[in-house]
Amino acid sequence: MNKTFTTMLAGLFIAVFSIVTVVEADAGKNDGLNAMQKAIVPIAAFTATGQMDQLKPALNQGLDAGLTVNEIKEVLVHIYAYAGFPRALNAINAFKSVMDDRKAKGITDETGREATPLPDDFDKNAYGHKVRNNLVGRDISNRKSGYPVFTPIIDKFLVEHLFADIFVRDILSHKQRELVTISTLAAMTGTEAQLKGHLNIAMRMGYSDSQLKDFITVLNDNVGAEIAERANRILGDVQGKERAGTNSQKIVVTPAASLPPTQGPDDKFTGSVRIDTRFEAQDPSHFYGANVVFDPGSRTAWHSHTLGQLLIVTSGTGLVQRRGDPAQKIGKGDVVWIPPYQKHWHGATPDTPMAHIAIVEQRDGPSVEWMEKVSDEQYEASISESEDVAE
Repeated sequence: MNKTFTTMLAGLFIAVFSIVTVVEADAGKNDGLNAMQKAIVPIAAFTATGQMDQLKPALNQGLDAGLTVNEIKEVLVHIYAYAGFPRALNAINAFKSVMDDRKAKGITDETGREATPLPDDFDKNAYGHKVRNNLVGRDISNRKSGYPVFTPIIDKFLVEHLFADIFVRDILSHKQRELVTISTLAAMTGTEAQLKGHLNIAMRMGYSDSQLKDFITVLNDNVGAEIAERANRILGDVQGKERAGTNSQKIVVTPAASLPPTQGPDDKFTGSVRIDTRFEAQDPSHFYGANVVFDPGSRTAWHSHTLGQLLIVTSGTGLVQRRGDPAQKIGKGDVVWIPPYQKHWHGATPDTPMAHIAIVEQRDGPSVEWMEKVSDEQYEASISESEDVAE
């Protein structure tokens, strides 16, 4: 097979990759991740962290969600390029054990397709450069600085092995591989720069805001809150830069007279609570909030925030409590950060009013989930807990 045909073949793979990416992007613009995509996230994350006891249930869930045996094998093979052979080989052995158990139980799983064979003279260098350039959205084939100049061999391995030998295997689409990559990098520590770069690539490849929100949710629910929080913070930075406003935007001043106070609704608050000075940022920012004034003994119901909440106490003394933790006293000048998805409440102490500025961020849907009210018994217990903590 001659070089011309090989080059044409490489071009064909790029074209197919581009078409598949566009189709997948259009199909997922307004929807979240599907069941198989969600299943990939914990499989990749637990492989990266080496938690085999957590990986085995995730592998079972992946098979039950419809991933084929070969697709899961390919996920584990792909991960070795990011997390190393030891973690990938441990995961492959764990998968073999899962398959043996399922076979013993009479479960038959779909094997799935094999990778398309390649010609003997396949041009890995040409294909690898095209794939990488396509992913990052610009030509970086001949960089004049950075690690490719300092250590050229590592760039050769990246181009010819990762982006050619691995990416050319069509058991997984390039878009699926990017989901595997961001799940792997999110679970590992010290990979923030790489995760930021690959989240940019994921957005370029058509992962929508709702899909990336689902990605964070799956990390939180199935992998770990700390991992989800770190990934969510990096995603926020990436999305913020992507949607930066123009320099022509003007400063907006909203007169206080146009912001009348309202009473906190009974289903979300206990006691007398006044919501003053509501505010909301202009596009492309996504934060909003208000100054909230609590009479003595008043408080919020239990609730959580998708992207967390920031409180700045402006007067009085209050309490804040995360479910399962002792309550903490807060006072004028204190700044309180409540992480994403953490069930909590806040309010005034029994004898002192309290006011705070509450700031939250909203992306693709509600920023808050309201739950049951804080009972009088819970409130009274929190007062004792806060005093114990203070001592």
